Amino acid sequence: MRFSFIKITTFIILLFSTLKGEAVENPKIILTTKYGDVKIELFKDTAPNHVNRILELSKAGLYDGVAFHRVIDGFMAQTGDVQHGNTKKGFNASLVGTGGSDLPDLTQEFNNIAHDRGILSMARSQDPNSANSQFFICFDKAPHLDRQYTAFGKVTEGMEFIDKLKKGAQGSGAVTNPDIIVKITVL
Repeated sequence: MRFSFIKITTFIILLFSTLKGEAVENPKIILTTKYGDVKIELFKDTAPNHVNRILELSKAGLYDGVAFHRVIDGFMAQTGDVQHGNTKKGFNASLVGTGGSDLPDLTQEFNNIAHDRGILSMARSQDPNSANSQFFICFDKAPHLDRQYTAFGKVTEGMEFIDKLKKGAQGSGAVTNPDIIVKITVL
């Protein structure tokens, strides 16, 4: 009798811990560039709304063809302007970097993830609650961004392909004839 009680109790504990989502993996995406595939893990537990936005726009194909419009060597590569940065429809070199999606801006989800090499973080204006679709990938440590921008993912493979992206002008990072996101695939 006692053995059955222990088995039933263990089963119930396992069932509830699974139902609460404790065993769920972080979502993953592949960002394809002309240089190769970049595998990325998204931190849904840390920045759930930002991850949901990235997944939603990726599944809709809105990042496909979007330029890496601002690339500063040793700092970061910025992309994601789905409004003005799509090189296949409506690319506007004078406005790229100022647009977003048709969805409302996100409330910040600042966290303790350090902006180290390979970290993905949401771009925004001076307003901390203005992130929408643009994001950047860090080339190196950028501690001045920690807890000021929402870090939401990390490159797990293929950072060497991000390193190959065409670099922008000294200072501004603006890129003439920029490299693009060929596509983002949600795994």
